[in-house]
Amino acid sequence: MAGIANYIKESFGELKNNVTWPTWAEGQKLTVLVAVFSIIFSLAIWGIDTVFSKAIGFYFHWING
Repeated sequence: MAGIANYIKESFGELKNNVTWPTWAEGQKLTVLVAVFSIIFSLAIWGIDTVFSKAIGFYFHWING
């Protein structure tokens, strides 16, 4: 158990002393950027899924007459 406690203590020390955190403004900009790209990517996946779904439906309708 002492090993786990030591690991957690050292991890917090690393986060506090050695990590360069973004400013509040940078964090907001990056959050908006991630949200926009997530929406664009999800719309692209939805579009591709819709096209493949229609194509497969058309194919099965065609082979079943």
